[in-house]
Amino acid sequence: MAGFMQRVMPLAMLLILMPACGPSNEGAVTGQADSKKPEVALIMKSLANEFFSTMAQGAKKHQSEHSDQYDLIVNGIKNETDLGQQVALIEQMVAKKVSAIVIAPADSKAVVPALKRAEKAGVVVINIDNQLDAEVLKKAGVTIPFVGPDNRKGARLVGDALVARLEKGDQVAIIEGVQTAFNAQQRKLGFEDALGKGGMKIVSSQSAQWEMEKANRIAAAMISENTALKALLCANDSMALGAVAAVKAAGKSGKILVVGFDNISAIQSMIKDGRVLATADQHGGQLAVYGIEEALGRLSAGKNGAGNRETPVDLITADSLK
Repeated sequence: MAGFMQRVMPLAMLLILMPACGPSNEGAVTGQADSKKPEVALIMKSLANEFFSTMAQGAKKHQSEHSDQYDLIVNGIKNETDLGQQVALIEQMVAKKVSAIVIAPADSKAVVPALKRAEKAGVVVINIDNQLDAEVLKKAGVTIPFVGPDNRKGARLVGDALVARLEKGDQVAIIEGVQTAFNAQQRKLGFEDALGKGGMKIVSSQSAQWEMEKANRIAAAMISENTALKALLCANDSMALGAVAAVKAAGKSGKILVVGFDNISAIQSMIKDGRVLATADQHGGQLAVYGIEEALGRLSAGKNGAGNRETPVDLITADSLK
């Protein structure tokens, strides 16, 4: 019995003393959490659009080169108008307790309430590509910085290049993006700035919601209804691809000029051979990176809120691709 008690007593004493070790153990766990890398969620529009797949690749490359600084989650929606899915992604990332959300919103207004909830939960939110509606943000009482190009300026550059190839009074048509998206609105305005200055006649302006197949159908109808049509101005390159196919099907290659916006790789060969006159490069591979860097800087500084950052947008023509 004495031997048994000699063996048990040290164990009993250890169990009695263990609670006193609790605070130091909790402190160690807290210290590990504090040193954890921030997790950034990139939420984009449709990954079926080459522009956003390029954006995703650029973000992944940047993270791999800075893997000691942050972790990355990449998300996209099925199509350009799937607002419900994009809101669901925001909610999922908040529930996951990511450090920051970098978002290219499918709509400039509809996602604002979800982003407000994200900020309230302590998530740093950065808006890229398509700027959120300033009035809606104001009414919601939230300030979310925009990191991206001046879309109106980019579209005006493309429009000016087209106008230089046309005559005053020539008939032209615009194929718009999603009409509730700020970047679509700005690109239309940029096109109109250039066309108005050049004295062109806009005979039609319709939305193809950023999608190639819809643009193809709309362009075909525009060509059929306006026999003197001289140009199609497309608010992104996916729609320009659809417009080029419609021009070819109508037997008007070389007679109807096409311009786009985004400088995706699929459009570059068409610019080189003349099927597309020009596009604008907003550097999609870097656009998410600009947003991620902004988010990391704000996380480091412990701040959120105002402070926009304009990023480059450049005219691309056959001459610039040589």
